[in-house]
Amino acid sequence: MSCIVCRSDDTQSFKTKDQKTYWDCNNCFAKYLDKDFYLDKDTERSRYLEHQNEIGDPAYIKFLSKLIDPLRPKLNLNDKGLDFGCGHGPALAEMLRLEGFSVDLYDPFFFPNKDIFANKYNFITCTETAEHFFNPNKEFETLNSLLLPGAWLGVMTSFLTDSHLFNNWYYRRDPAHVVFYSRKTFEVIAEQMNWDMEVPQKDVVLFHKK
Repeated sequence: MSCIVCRSDDTQSFKTKDQKTYWDCNNCFAKYLDKDFYLDKDTERSRYLEHQNEIGDPAYIKFLSKLIDPLRPKLNLNDKGLDFGCGHGPALAEMLRLEGFSVDLYDPFFFPNKDIFANKYNFITCTETAEHFFNPNKEFETLNSLLLPGAWLGVMTSFLTDSHLFNNWYYRRDPAHVVFYSRKTFEVIAEQMNWDMEVPQKDVVLFHKK
């Protein structure tokens, strides 16, 4: 099958110890779950409701700051932003709003505001969301269409760094996580989208639309 991230046909399937089928892309080095093992929508939504993403939690604020801290210097206070895949507790958007930024929300389960697709943004944040994309190629094309020229897209997800550890990796074992990106994967995405890219720290990538 074609890679759901880069559309390459250079892929092969493999099984993990829990007998789930995954696919490996030899072009972008992504790994992704076979669609036969996706959660149904109700179960997926219930899984997200288990997340405790509270703006008052210092540990969670510190976690989100991994993305906000390197992104903030690239923004102006009059910039318009979008928190894409914000979840049921949009703490990151609230953190940015407290700093004076205007931020729209979108989440297919909790904030399904389709009006955002008619807008253009100076920046978009996508934290702990890209690993849930059933069709990453389409989702990144959508994100590109929402970015103004010169805009920034910040993505935070746990990078796949060692294929030999994939079987036991905690991130893989979350049943709602379906696609896993290496640094090479993001380099391929950036090339396909004609974005500049930087990795300011672990598990964070910033894309700049030229």
